[in-house]
Amino acid sequence: MKSKTKFIIRSAVIAAIYVALTLVSSAFGLASGAIQIRLSEALTVLPIFTPAAIPGLFVGCILANLVTGSIIIDIVFGSLATLIGGIFTRLLRKHRLLATLPPVISNAVIIPFVLVYAYGIKGSLWYFAITVGLGEIISCCILGGLFITALRRFEKHLF
Repeated sequence: MKSKTKFIIRSAVIAAIYVALTLVSSAFGLASGAIQIRLSEALTVLPIFTPAAIPGLFVGCILANLVTGSIIIDIVFGSLATLIGGIFTRLLRKHRLLATLPPVISNAVIIPFVLVYAYGIKGSLWYFAITVGLGEIISCCILGGLFITALRRFEKHLF
């Protein structure tokens, strides 16, 4: 199979899994709002293994935000936060611990503005930066770190 085709397939599979995991989080009320722990954000470590994860995560986030009823500003800026996180994760791929931080930082910086100015949720930007950042630490650093450990065992077969 051509490498371009493999890239597209990998991106599509990652996007689909991202959407599915976001729907699971949404069922528990954790996919959006001031306190959010998206299981799908654990996938933000995938750019460590393959560049196909960057568009996969971006498209997956767009679709997940669409199907969970997010408003357009959240769809755009939430997905951009994921895209930025994916790009910088890829750039830091040789540094396992540091590579989990870009999605945490991009979401903790961008999403509080979405919550306050787009959704009109009462609270300070600093408070939301902390709550969103903590949720991202759980998803990206803790769950994502465990995911990295699991994927390292199968890396040669998967990527």
